[in-house]
Amino acid sequence: MCVQGAEQETEEMENPKIDEQISIKTSSLHSQVDFVTAQNENWDKNSSAFDNASMKNSVPLETICEDAAITDRKHIVLNNFLPAQRSGGWSDIGARRDMEDTHICIPDLAMNFGNSIHGKEAVSFYGVFDGHSGKGAAEFVRDHLPRIIVEDADFPLELEKVVTRSFVETDTAFARSCLIDYTLSSGTTALTAMIFGQSLLVANVGDCRAVLSRCGLAIEMSKDHRPCCVNERARIESLGGFIDEEGYLNGQLGVTRALGNWHIKGLDGENVGPLIAEPELKLMTLMKEDEFLIIGSDGIWDVFRSQNAVDFARRRLQEHNNVKLCCKDIVNEAKKRGATDNLTVVMVCFHSEPPPPFVVQRPRVRRCISAEGLQNLKFLLQG
Repeated sequence: MCVQGAEQETEEMENPKIDEQISIKTSSLHSQVDFVTAQNENWDKNSSAFDNASMKNSVPLETICEDAAITDRKHIVLNNFLPAQRSGGWSDIGARRDMEDTHICIPDLAMNFGNSIHGKEAVSFYGVFDGHSGKGAAEFVRDHLPRIIVEDADFPLELEKVVTRSFVETDTAFARSCLIDYTLSSGTTALTAMIFGQSLLVANVGDCRAVLSRCGLAIEMSKDHRPCCVNERARIESLGGFIDEEGYLNGQLGVTRALGNWHIKGLDGENVGPLIAEPELKLMTLMKEDEFLIIGSDGIWDVFRSQNAVDFARRRLQEHNNVKLCCKDIVNEAKKRGATDNLTVVMVCFHSEPPPPFVVQRPRVRRCISAEGLQNLKFLLQG
């Protein structure tokens, strides 16, 4: 995660003059929390359109329409595949001074929080959280987001709405924690993947990335929220934010969506700042051709392309078929390639067997030559 002037911020926290700045930020943060709390109280009234204040000016999500849902249900009838989930994760501090990445793997989300759902299939939860300006936000989201999702009244029947609400509610809860202990103040990106039966739901805020391997082909399940993204830049500028010459949001942050960072969001009354915690969602029906899902922090994707990561993971799984060891292999390979950030990988395999070797089918081209061409070739060969 890139934060402009990160070293300077650390030094400033040790400066006694920071107390004066904190009192200013704290009063602003109180108004921010009040505003977002009011948002959440009115959420149910507007849940069908997600049109609270934080949604009005944001780019529309990759929504899941009714027609698509009906198509998915028809497809499920014909699709007998039920993923046999095997998961693992690995993290490394990399070349950084501090470790601000964290991750989580929960095979049964409801059971983990003592909320059994009778007659329903287990909902598994996987996440990678890449903190910046400290690890407080990343650890808070890791520990609280899954519980907030489970405690939502619409869980697990309306997962899309539940996940979107839960991201925003977790952001608000973290703001309240920062009022009590300002040393927690920091930010984090978050990418979560939830598997419910044959459905895979990915939610992303920031620049972690999820990639699905389908017969060895990389399918990106998320979009990086960076200032270079045209849609994100347009949204930011419409809200009064800016991207500086070095590509940082408001001259401070290398991503355009994150949780935390309340001093950057700049909530003031009914106006919403350029940094939002609203996730983008992508829903996929898993098929037997789907081999595994890779979730990585941005340090991984600095040195791996999506297809390259899939190819590398397939080879390792074919060698040892150990998911956790495969995650470690990816992290170590990233270090060999010169990665400079914290590194975290979570993988979920959908089969008990390793990915099968495959041969790329090359199109057969029919070649022919005319009688005249054949005669000319004969003359050339005869000299």
